Amino acid sequence: MAELRGSFGEAPKHLLTRWFGTPDLHRLEVYESKAGGYKALRTALLEMAPADLTNEVKTSGLRGRGGAGFATGTKWSFINRDAPGPKYVVVNADESEPGTSKDRYILENSPHLVVEGILIAAYAVGANQAWVYIRGEYDEPHRMLTEAIEEARAKGYIGPKPMGKDFPLDIRLYRGHGAYICGEETALLESLEGKRAQPRSRPPFPAVKGAWGRPTLLNNVETLATVPWIINNGGAAYAKFGTDKSPGTRLMSVSGNVRKPGVYEVELGQTFRHVIMELAGGPPDGRKVKVFWPGGSSAPVLPESMLDTHTDMEALAAARSMGGSGGVIVMDDTHCVVRAAYRLLRFYAFESCGKCTPCRVGGDWAVRTYQRILANQGSQIELDTLLRVSDGLQNGRCLCGLGDSAGWVIDSTIRHFREEYEDHALRHECNVGATPPALRTTSPQVGRSAHA
Repeated sequence: MAELRGSFGEAPKHLLTRWFGTPDLHRLEVYESKAGGYKALRTALLEMAPADLTNEVKTSGLRGRGGAGFATGTKWSFINRDAPGPKYVVVNADESEPGTSKDRYILENSPHLVVEGILIAAYAVGANQAWVYIRGEYDEPHRMLTEAIEEARAKGYIGPKPMGKDFPLDIRLYRGHGAYICGEETALLESLEGKRAQPRSRPPFPAVKGAWGRPTLLNNVETLATVPWIINNGGAAYAKFGTDKSPGTRLMSVSGNVRKPGVYEVELGQTFRHVIMELAGGPPDGRKVKVFWPGGSSAPVLPESMLDTHTDMEALAAARSMGGSGGVIVMDDTHCVVRAAYRLLRFYAFESCGKCTPCRVGGDWAVRTYQRILANQGSQIELDTLLRVSDGLQNGRCLCGLGDSAGWVIDSTIRHFREEYEDHALRHECNVGATPPALRTTSPQVGRSAHA
């Protein structure tokens, strides 16, 4: 078990959200006066060398909060700051993962925190231009971030000489078009460039050839919002929280069958029992947790018996799941796992960009197979088909993680709820949940949403 080094619960341990709820925190004046805003940027521009900023983030052990959990400082170091020509910072604010709303929570509470983190990262990697790729449906976050950028520009924090430093910095916003595939970083870059949103083959990686063929740093909103705290307090101070390999805190969006759904800041290393049963209040009276997704819909599910799994990335990997985007989805014992898996497979089949065959064909096959099972037309053949499709979607057989996510839905739900699948496929009965809605007789059209 990973050793939890902090003592989570005191207000100062809420590293990101400590000042959330302060009236008008989204205004620059309040952000500076109440939360010490832009102090970290001033330190970065006027007192630290770019390499020192990267090393400080490395020392912190901060890992990406968007999905894969890659070491942030290491990712920054991949950008050749001294390479001739432009370099870019691109911020993934698309947040289309079902069950996830933490980035929206940050943007609506403290957009200047994100702006400050972006500017520090841009200076560290030698990028004069940053782009925020924001989910098109996020009207209020877009408005608030736009206003924050203009306030920072008017104050001289964005422009040709931010805070007097002869290093031009600029931030622009780009609104997405509703394509889930843009959560994958290279598909996001394609969309940003005005192309159809489809993943690129790698290598080369974005750090070498990203936006418009130039070196590009891609980070998630929460990842960059954490940077000002690290610069203000030091990487070593941040590394004291969480676990040895998964330091710090992260925001978790808890939804589903819980009494207090919401976004919670959790020190990594706490258990999901603490998150679901204590912070989110557990399921309604008379019900019990049946299954939960620990990292958004793309994370393999875990059953109630694994509520004591720890939230750090190593513990989740040992449990054959992942922290993903931090979206904790809870389903109680009144719901059918097979039906839930079917609905998710419909989502993934619809959102597939269609570029690679395993995802394009496999998702469609899975949906049709679930339809037969739920229409009481299943047999052992359908169970075997689902397992073969799941295997064909995973382990790098697709260009991006969307195929893996669809495969994990099938694999993890069958692994933990095999009997429930056999009830449907072999005995043609459902012992849980309400009467299913009318099933579609045709599979969803794939790839429609994967436009620029």
